Parts: sequence; structure tokens; C-alpha cells
Amino acid sequence: METQKFVIATGNPGKVREFRRILEPMGFEVYSLKDLNLRADVEETGSTFRENARLKAEAAMRLSGLAAIADDSGLCVDALDGAPGVYSARYGGEGLEDGGRTDLLLQNMRDVPEEKRTARFVSAICCVFPDGTALETEGVCEGAIGYEKRGENGFGYDPVFLVEGGSFAEISDAEKDRISHRGRALRAFEQKLRARKTEQ
Repeated sequence: METQKFVIATGNPGKVREFRRILEPMGFEVYSLKDLNLRADVEETGSTFRENARLKAEAAMRLSGLAAIADDSGLCVDALDGAPGVYSARYGGEGLEDGGRTDLLLQNMRDVPEEKRTARFVSAICCVFPDGTALETEGVCEGAIGYEKRGENGFGYDPVFLVEGGSFAEISDAEKDRISHRGRALRAFEQKLRARKTEQ
């Protein structure tokens, strides 16, 4: 299978690192928008992770001329009726950074008992090719919301998302990639990509 070049449709360096860790060992060349001196400001108007991933991938493909992969992902908390969901990156308003959004989440969960703190990370991945075809996959990782931030790794809500072994910010990169929503979605994407190549 010849080397496939992809541009990752995100400005989030944490996401770029995760994509590279998973895709490069598969033999793919991975570029960020920054690597190509491109910037895609896409209004995420979709009501689902899948719709937003498609919007971002299409915009990056048009800008770069390369196959473009976008991920739209977020944290869905049962006690908050699925929030922050598709608004995970905008939770609490545009002015907050990762730490502020995580603090707000903990504040909104302060009276929720342990057995009702279930949550899941969801990742929808869409790859749009220059010929207009697309591949879509989704991954889910079940967990729970802790009572405080734990760990120094990861990004976003990782310090408060608990799985077996600790928070997402405490476990190793290899373990996170094995169980994470994005890792699962990317492995499913690889299978679809290889099947597509075989059919061509």
C-alpha cells in the first residue's frame, strides 16, 4: 500500500500528537494544518459529533488538496443530560481555557454522588478525499467523572475522566491510545482505509 498523506483538520496540538502516534506507525504521512501554513476556521454548526467532523474535514481538504481527517469529540456526562457533548470545547463560553472548563464541570458535578458520575468520551472521525469520497468511524470510551483533577498528561477533560488505572491524564500514552475513544475510532478508520485501498 503506497504511502497515504493526510492533513489533520485541527489546531489542537494534543489531538495532532494523538493522531500522529496512532497513524504514523501504520505507515501514513501526517501533517497538521500548521505544518502546511494553513488555517481553517470552521463554524461547528452540526448537532452531532459526526456532522461537525464532516464540516471540518471538507474544509481542510479544500484548503490543502490532500485527504483530510477531522475528529469531533467530546465528553458526555449522564448527570448533566449528556453535556457538555458537542459543546465540549466551548463549555462555559469562548473565554475559558481547558483548565477553566474542567473546573466548571467539577463545580457543576459537586453534588452528584459517585454512582451517578458516569460519563463517556465520544470521537467521530471523518476523512474526506480529494475525489469527494469519505470514510467515517466513531469510537466511545466509558468512564466516570472524578472529584478533582489528577495527573499531568493529556489535555482537555483528561484529568477528571476516570478509567481503570486512573484518570486519562495519569495513564501512559500507550494505554490511553489502546482504550480511548479516538484510538478506537482511528483503528476502525484504518480498517476502512485498507478496505478502500483493496477495492481500488
